[in-house]
Amino acid sequence: MTGPTLTTDRLLLRPHQLDDFEALLALWMDPVVVRHTIGRPASREETWTRLLRYIGHWQALGFGYWAVTLREDGRYIGAAGFADYHRDIDPPIGAVPEAGWALMPAAHGKGLATEAVDRMHQWAAEATQWDRTCCLLDPENAASVKVARKLGYQPSHDALYREEPTLVMTRTIELLPNVWTGFRVN
Repeated sequence: MTGPTLTTDRLLLRPHQLDDFEALLALWMDPVVVRHTIGRPASREETWTRLLRYIGHWQALGFGYWAVTLREDGRYIGAAGFADYHRDIDPPIGAVPEAGWALMPAAHGKGLATEAVDRMHQWAAEATQWDRTCCLLDPENAASVKVARKLGYQPSHDALYREEPTLVMTRTIELLPNVWTGFRVN
């Protein structure tokens, strides 16, 4: 299975492909992007593994990450989706699908993360039987905490992941009015 292509007024969320490698590498090498996520720029090897993991999630689990691109010119601006990483986190999060997103700094502050994450949750409400999702955030990442809250995530508990404080937020999956209008599944 490959992931579906989703659209919003400004974005196209499509399955990742091998040709996305250089754009994904630029994303995960950017110091602004990694400051609150992996903590350091990713190597080519780590990014290649990430790309294969994004593609493989769809094949193995029927859900995964989308490449987030601008509809106007097709430019890759980030990645967003759901995953099951079997993280070694204390306390464990269990088998709850984990939402995540990362956009290039040039896309920050324009509502694009909210638009992408809202659209992927609409897909989850329509295409899965999940009752909830979670997201793991650096408590200092105010922008992502704001996106999560805007889309219905509430703080669940504090945790430790890789010996770093981590905020676990959860959201009930239900069909809610869209934050953004004009959504279509291609």
